[in-house]
Amino acid sequence: MRFWEHLKTVHRHRALVRKYCFRLGLYRQGLLHDLSKYSPTEFWAGVKYFQGDHSPNDAQRRDIGYSAAWLHHKGRNRHHFEYWNDYGLQGQGVVGVEMPVQYVAEMFCDRLAASKVYRGRDFTPEDPYRFFLRGKEKRILMHPATSDLLESLLIKLRDEGEDAAFCYIRRELLHR
Repeated sequence: MRFWEHLKTVHRHRALVRKYCFRLGLYRQGLLHDLSKYSPTEFWAGVKYFQGDHSPNDAQRRDIGYSAAWLHHKGRNRHHFEYWNDYGLQGQGVVGVEMPVQYVAEMFCDRLAASKVYRGRDFTPEDPYRFFLRGKEKRILMHPATSDLLESLLIKLRDEGEDAAFCYIRRELLHR
């Protein structure tokens, strides 16, 4: 049962992200989004730790002390800010690198789709922003410019709705 439920969740999430990316003209990103979720490392962990209302990575992390699925995922998907961590040029250790805008746009699509999939009928346009705020203080490896841009997009979604947010991303960020 968990096999099919997890597979259905991944398909539903990818379909929404694909739809949103296509809406922004990010066709390649929409088609390739989260394909690593079908790899054995990510897929079988997703089946084993499936919960239906949030990421199975949290459960794997609680069970074994880390999430092998997440470590695999973030290293292969450029729409996650963790992909963009590198050693700083001034010897300050690991720092966040500013993300290219097309990946911030995909991250926006990803967060919107995840909120819709996990919240279901209870979804509101404020959900992705509330989720962002929950981890903001602990998110020290996201480049400040990337964080500010994502937050502004989530606020636009919350306050003005999907159409306004997508129009802004298309017009002001991607097609300057």
